[in-house]
Amino acid sequence: MGAPDKTTTAWMKNLPDAAQEYLEGKRLDEVECVISDLPGIARGKAVPAAKFGRQEHFHLPDSIFYQTITGDWGEAAGDEGFIERDMILKPDMATATAAPWTGDWTLQVIHDAFDRNDKPVPYSPRNVLKRVVDLYRAKGWEPVVAPEMEFYLVARNLDPAEKIKPMMGRSGRPAAARQAYSMTAVDEFGPVIDDIYDFAEAQGVEIDGITQEGGAGQLEINLIHGDPIKLADEVFYFKRLIREAALRHDCFATFMAKPIAEEPGSAMHIHHSVLDIETGENIFTGPQGGETDAFFHFIAGLQNHLPSAIAVFAPYVNSYRRYVKDNAAPINLEWGRDNRTTGIRVPIASPKARRVENRIGGMDCNPYLGIAASLAAGYLGLVQQERPRPQYKGDAYEGDGDIPRGLGDALDLFDEAKDMQEVLGAEFARVYSIVKRAEYDEFLQVISPWEREHLLLNV
Repeated sequence: MGAPDKTTTAWMKNLPDAAQEYLEGKRLDEVECVISDLPGIARGKAVPAAKFGRQEHFHLPDSIFYQTITGDWGEAAGDEGFIERDMILKPDMATATAAPWTGDWTLQVIHDAFDRNDKPVPYSPRNVLKRVVDLYRAKGWEPVVAPEMEFYLVARNLDPAEKIKPMMGRSGRPAAARQAYSMTAVDEFGPVIDDIYDFAEAQGVEIDGITQEGGAGQLEINLIHGDPIKLADEVFYFKRLIREAALRHDCFATFMAKPIAEEPGSAMHIHHSVLDIETGENIFTGPQGGETDAFFHFIAGLQNHLPSAIAVFAPYVNSYRRYVKDNAAPINLEWGRDNRTTGIRVPIASPKARRVENRIGGMDCNPYLGIAASLAAGYLGLVQQERPRPQYKGDAYEGDGDIPRGLGDALDLFDEAKDMQEVLGAEFARVYSIVKRAEYDEFLQVISPWEREHLLLNV
């Protein structure tokens, strides 16, 4: 390893501390210039470090936001047609972080998308979240979030026709289900978890904790609460990090909402609080420590507006398999204190840390869009001063369902929700709906094993 090239050192002096520590005494080889597409896949280019030091931006076609999860395209290009205009992608150097699984010394940098008039591209997911956060700040509020990430470590699955199976644990036995919070179960994945911690430390991300969830090979990672954009960046990075750690140990990490039929689904729960920018105080808590009107307005916003955003929280046909009664995912938008059967939960907390947890989102959603939609619903409740239904006491699985049963119904609700579209951005809503309907049409062309088994000779 040689000393850093002089052509790269000028811009490297302002890197975040964790990135500087990662590169100390090393020669940076490459920079990955990345941006999230609608599904949350990292798109971009890898460039030599010296070239990155000389460039102020780079280009990618806007068509990356019209692409479906299968690689096909939605007809969302607009009046000018599918001409694949170049976007101007500018680095946010505060996001520069290590890619510690690579064979050389590499950094990743998240970029923001702008058009030729230097306006944010409205359907770039990070820009959507920035738009929502700016709406809060214009009201004198600072939103704070804390996401929880659930995922499965599974055996390598090379044939889509084969069912997904739990990974082989350290003991040589497949990961066992129904061992929630078991430290022995966590130890089964010790080598993978060790790499997750090491990679996270190299990236400067603080993990709040890792626990075993209820499914076979299912884990949960919690992140420290903070700025919504920063936390969405961390989840975006973390998905890639966890996948890379798993591959080192001959298994896959999957963020599918429901990868194994008999096991619980994987969620991305989002905890919310809102601070008054002037005072720094939590607006959910009054001077005497009681619950404020704003606290109830926020809950009402989630109850009233989350149904119209389910297509964002549950973006694939598989997502709706997660909403199963008595199987660790909510089926409605009741709210309750310290009640994990409700879609909206108020955790036990001190008055200063009072917060509201949205338990609806699946881990398959784009973190920028999931956090944006959740904040958008709460924002609408705050500005419209809505009131929630009475607190639900008891088992909310006994109540009625509030959640669409499939992607088509969810998209119909999304298309009709003018208030939600106004907060997220009308152009984003137009593109998102078109791309998701294209994906749904692709799915409907596939004949499933269930159909062949039960319909082939019986109907």
